[in-house]
Amino acid sequence: MMKIGIDANGGDFGVNTTVLAAMKAVETYKDIEIVLYGDETKIKPLLTNDERIKIVHTAVTMDMGEHDPVRAVRTMKDSSLDMVMYAAKNKEVDAVVTSGPTQCVIMAAHVIIRRLPGMERVALCPIVPNYDKKARLLLDVGANVELRPEHYGEFAIYATVTAQEILGIKNPTVGLLNIGSEPGKGREIDQAAHKYLSELKGINFYGNIEPDQIINSPTDIIVCDGFTGNIALKTLEGTAKTMGKILKEEIGHNIFALFLKKKFKRFKKRFDSKEVGGAMITGIKVPVIKAHGNSDPYAFFNAIRQAYQMVNGDVINKVINALPKEEMKNNE
Repeated sequence: MMKIGIDANGGDFGVNTTVLAAMKAVETYKDIEIVLYGDETKIKPLLTNDERIKIVHTAVTMDMGEHDPVRAVRTMKDSSLDMVMYAAKNKEVDAVVTSGPTQCVIMAAHVIIRRLPGMERVALCPIVPNYDKKARLLLDVGANVELRPEHYGEFAIYATVTAQEILGIKNPTVGLLNIGSEPGKGREIDQAAHKYLSELKGINFYGNIEPDQIINSPTDIIVCDGFTGNIALKTLEGTAKTMGKILKEEIGHNIFALFLKKKFKRFKKRFDSKEVGGAMITGIKVPVIKAHGNSDPYAFFNAIRQAYQMVNGDVINKVINALPKEEMKNNE
């Protein structure tokens, strides 16, 4: 029986989101158990179905506005986030799902669960909706400001295995986010990364892709440093929200508004982050999914679904087998 640990206190809405999502998860998947790390006094009144759901009590929560993630992770060991991470480290759960503060989640995964042998960096990797209705993986979007060429390679290998197991793509293509399509474009690191990826075995490297191609991407995977990826992702999210507001406003002034509302809903659904759940923390020994801080129960359930798929697909062991053996390191 698979066990998924949930930071029940985390996120903007805490147990009001996580508990409802957990009940939907055990109803949907008959081969999982959910362990809720959170405030039992708040969780129990919401549990109308506690089948295969266990509570580990703690009322301590990592603040969503935490400014010192290192201090918080190292000192708040009784917080719901730390407790679920330690449970994963001790193999009490097979995966972690949280909507807690992003930098605290990355730090906790890194220092508590630890990195995979052969991966020097972790990355934040969301699933990005695309024009063709097929999802793409974008990494890194916030964990690393600077990278070396081999780090891009680690991300590409991890994402390749994930795309195969989670997205069902047999031979996923990898693109490098850059300011031009030619190999000589970009900064020195971009050029070095392009050369490294083009020679790396185990991935299907396409070449550079430009920012205006992200939501109509010719590749299944897009790799970049965390600074570039974070700006790109937030730009996309902001543009999508603004376009949605403009469309809604224009529909409201149209005599055919009733007929257009269905089309608007379909448009919104195609680019709604709630449909894909959360972002993976790649490079960690246990699957960790970071859901949006403002996730509702539906979005958080989809994050649980991602964790289920990663464990079910044995993604971590397959990544270990795919990494170049000469670069394997012991990160215990």
